Formats: sequence, C-alpha cells, structure tokens
Amino acid sequence: MSAESTRPLLLPQNRKLRHLRGISLRNLAFTRPRGRTIDDAALNKSPAKLESLRNSPQIHHALSSEQLRPGPGRRRSTNLVGASPVTRQKRIEDTFDSKLADAFFSLHVEGEEEPVYISEVAERATNFNFSLFELSELDSTITQTPRVTIKIWTNRHDTWSLLLEDDVDLRALNWLGTMQNVHFPPNSLVFHMVDGIYSLELSNKYPPPKKMPPIPTSSYNALMRLATLDNSIQDALATRESLTRQINDLLAKETPNQVPAAQDSLALAEKYLAVQKRTVEASKKRNQELRASIEARRSAIAEGRALQERAETDVNNATEKLAHSKILLARTREQIHGQRRRICEDLDRIWRINSVSTPGTPPLSFTICDLPLPNTIYDDALLKGTGSDTLSAALGYVAQLTDNLQCYLGVPLPYPIRPYGSRSTIRDEISQLPDTQRDFPLYVPRGGSSAQYRFDYGWFLLNKDIETLCVSQGLKVVDIRHTLPNLKYLLYVCSAGTDEIPDRKRGGVRGLWAGRYRNLTVAGMTADDEASSFGGSRRGSDASSVVGGIGQRRGEDLRGKIIGGSTGNGGVPGFEEAEVKMTLRTKGMRESVAQ
Repeated sequence: MSAESTRPLLLPQNRKLRHLRGISLRNLAFTRPRGRTIDDAALNKSPAKLESLRNSPQIHHALSSEQLRPGPGRRRSTNLVGASPVTRQKRIEDTFDSKLADAFFSLHVEGEEEPVYISEVAERATNFNFSLFELSELDSTITQTPRVTIKIWTNRHDTWSLLLEDDVDLRALNWLGTMQNVHFPPNSLVFHMVDGIYSLELSNKYPPPKKMPPIPTSSYNALMRLATLDNSIQDALATRESLTRQINDLLAKETPNQVPAAQDSLALAEKYLAVQKRTVEASKKRNQELRASIEARRSAIAEGRALQERAETDVNNATEKLAHSKILLARTREQIHGQRRRICEDLDRIWRINSVSTPGTPPLSFTICDLPLPNTIYDDALLKGTGSDTLSAALGYVAQLTDNLQCYLGVPLPYPIRPYGSRSTIRDEISQLPDTQRDFPLYVPRGGSSAQYRFDYGWFLLNKDIETLCVSQGLKVVDIRHTLPNLKYLLYVCSAGTDEIPDRKRGGVRGLWAGRYRNLTVAGMTADDEASSFGGSRRGSDASSVVGGIGQRRGEDLRGKIIGGSTGNGGVPGFEEAEVKMTLRTKGMRESVAQ
C-alpha cells in the first residue's frame, strides 16, 4: 500500500467543512448514548481534552439492575425451554426488529438557522452508509468553518425522534484509513474526508513519514528580489485600478455624447419603419383580396338569386302543368297498354297456338300454326323422317314470336334469337364459351350425340327467354319446359282487359312502304330527277313529300293498293299480317327519311 493511502494528506488545522464528503453511522443503539459518562467532560471536546480522555481508562455508563450482565452460573436459554419453534422464531424476530430503525442526519453550522445539508432516509438497518455529498458550492463562511453539529434522527414504530446530537471539531478527528476489521462503539460516527476516513473515538497509528534528504532552494537575495517584484506588481495593479476609477468619474461628470445613442435610436426606428411598411403592404394586399372575394361572392349571390327565381318560375309553371302532365301520362300509359293488347291479340291470330284434345295425346299439348310442338320431352321417333322438319318449323315459329314479343313488350332477352324459319338459332352471351361455340341450333341437327346436346341446350335457352318475358309481366312460370303453354299464357294475359281494343292508326306504314319503293326506284333515277322529286333538299323533305315524289313517278298504283289494303277495300293480300310485323320499324324509317 502506498504512503498516500496510509496517512492523512491534510494537516489537522487545515481541515474545513468543505473537505467533508460523507458520514456513516455504525452500531445503532438506543440504550447507550455514548461509551462514556455524560458530564461536563463530554461537552468539552477540545483536542487536549480528547487526548486525555483517550489515554484514560474507559468509563462505562451506569446500568440498572435489569441491565446487569448475567453471572456465569445463570442460563438465559432456559427462558425458551418448552417453547414452540414459532414462539422462538417470533422472539428472534422481535429481538432483531428492536435493533433496526430508519435514520437520516442533518448538518448544522453556528449562525445558520436551517441545516446546511439533510441526507436521504436509510431504511431498517443498524449500520448506515449515507450517500456522499459536496458542500463546496455553499457560502464561504460555511465551508471555511472547522466545527459542525451533526444530528442523527431515527424512526421506530412510526415515530421520528432525535437520537444523537454531536458538536464535532474536524481538527480533532482521528485518522482511520479504512473501516474493515474495525470494532466501532455504539452510535459511532465515521467521517469521509477528501483524503480518507476519520473517526472521533478511534484512531489508527500510522508510521512516521520517511526522512527526505534536504532539497536545495533559492537564496535569500533571490527571495527578497521576488518579494520586491511582487510588491511592485501589486502597486501597479492598484495604480491601474485608481486611474480607471478617476477616468470613469471624469466621464460621468462631463456631458454625455448623445450621437451614438441617437444613431442607435435612428437605426431602431428605421428597422421598425421597414417592418411597418411590410405590414402595411401585406394589409393592402389582403384588403384587395378581400374586396375581390366580396365582389365575387356578391356576383355569385346575384347569379344564385337569379337561378332561384328562374327555378321558382319553372316550378310554378311546372306545377300548373303537372296535373295536365299526369293526365297525359296516364292516358299515354293506357294507350300503350291498349296498343300492346291489340298487338298481342294480332300476334295470337298470326301465330295460332291451339290446344290438342285428341285422345291419347299427353296433357298440355299445343300446336303453333297447326304444327305440333312437344314440351321439351320428345321421342326419338319424332326426329326421324318428316317429324324433324315439323319440329324445326314449329321451333322457328316460336323463335320468331318470342323475338317480336321482346320488342313490343320492351323487355330485352338475355339470349338473343336469330329467327331464320326452320333454321333459327339462339346465342349464349353469358356462359364462358369460345366465341365460335356460342350459337346453338333451334332445329333438329344431324351429327350425333354432341349435336343433339347443342339442340337440347338451345331449346332450353329459348324456354329461358320465354320465362324472362313472363316474369316481366308478373307471371309465375311453373315449368319452363312447357314452351307453347307458357307462350299461350303470356299472350292471353297481355291481351286481356275490360276496355275496348283501340283501332290501328291509319297511314302508319305509308312512310315505310314509300322508303322501300324509294330504294327500288332510286337506282333508275338520275341525280336531277332525284333532286326534283325531293324538292332540291333532303333535309327539308318529310315522309309525305317522299311519298308524293314517288307517287308522281312510279308509285301511284302501288300507293292505291297500299291505302286500299289498309282500309280493307281490296289491296295487297295478307297486308294486315305484314303491317303488324313492320309497325315497330315505322318510327325509325320516318326519321331516316326525314334526315
């Protein structure tokens, strides 16, 4: 161990409160305040008195009869004879708890009412190592004092009390160096200084310092010259301070120069002026923006009010026309319903669907145009000979009737139909099939089982289209395989009603027939003839002018036949059936001719 750790570095007279770094308490006891008598000698703690006390034999505190040490022949363990282990454990715990307590200390200096330092609270122990502290930041009058009063506060049974108050002179402390293997008396204080550990009661004899050989130093003359030089420097510093004070006094007495202050004020005013100018510019810009916004809002409000007035006028006009529009709407719906009844009745007359009551025929057997059509279930004998042609023709009639019904009822079919008579087809645009395999035949094929399957599937799609038409009219289909019964039921419901069936509008197909014969005659007409027949302009002509132009050249006799057929006075034979089929395209043909 080095010499610096085995002996103190501070001389006793140099120990101050600023050198104190910590305090520890050893062997906490509540029965013996100190290890000596309490008299005037305990209050006198001068170094000479403490030295004489250490050299004198130690005097113990007087004990009562209950605290006397037991004699050698007396056994104290007989008190626990026959006691249970729980009782013994309880007695040991009580004995141990009676020696434990919570504690903290406070440092007091003479002349200060409040403590200069209060430590943290250490809980339930007999030996306390409080945290180290630093007192150099306090006032110099406190840190330079060598005397300090230490108060130890303890807590037992939730009650704080002063256990020990000791006035310590740091110059009278004894060097310990370490706390290992040291037997401390009860309530012993240990002081941690900057150079080691000290105690008030105990001491550790350290070896005397080694004799060092004398070291040569400066001569007397050199020291005197150094002292003279130091005095000169001090005089120069004092002179400088005096001159500085005199100059400051003279400057204070003279009239102060206001130019720098005025310059500073001017610079500050210019800075404030620039800030205010920027603020004014921003305010002007904001004012202009607000004015523009207000003008825009006013114009928008005026436009909104004008729109409201126009809307109010429109609402008033519409309110006046609402009753008439409702009546017109109801009348139009009634007319549409009546025209549909008439068309469905005409379709029922064109494609005659009649029931077969011949004995031996299956129930719900119907014919269309005198051609029998089974309800999807048929015999293989039906596909041989003329039976296949009959079945294909019947399905062609059904396809044509279904395709016309979608136009008159305004219901698009999910599976489009291409009516080609006995070679009609139907297309499946819903299933995930190649584009080349989406067309299915509605006629008896020739090609084996795969062709037969495609025919059955096409018939199934035709039945689904008929079901779609029935559902659109609020009808519930019991079995979609009943092709003709479902069609008959649909035509019967669509043509039913209590009112009279309205008449067909006369002249409704004149433009259509005029358009057809215009295409037949336009090939034999020159450009000048066509221009003269149409009045020189296509856009200015209408359906009546077209009919008139064609009648002047080649259509007078045909026009008479058409009009005669529409009125029932001779005319083209079977024209009524043709008129029914072409009524849907009349409006579109009129628009194309007018353009």
